[in-house]
Amino acid sequence: MDLIIQNDELYQLVPVTKQIMEHMSLLVKVNCFDLCEILRVKLTTYADSLNLHVMNDGSGNFYGCICK
Repeated sequence: MDLIIQNDELYQLVPVTKQIMEHMSLLVKVNCFDLCEILRVKLTTYADSLNLHVMNDGSGNFYGCICK
């Protein structure tokens, strides 16, 4: 799975790694779309004035996921 992040008008695919998931524990099996939603909630803050989900680490704007 990759996260789709926009930064400086350029879209980037960021692989979901163990480092991204290290502080998360999933108690049940989830599909790719549910995991994408969990990561969005955990890694972003919604900017109402911009109507965007901004990454908490400042790496850009969250647009979604690609399931592989």
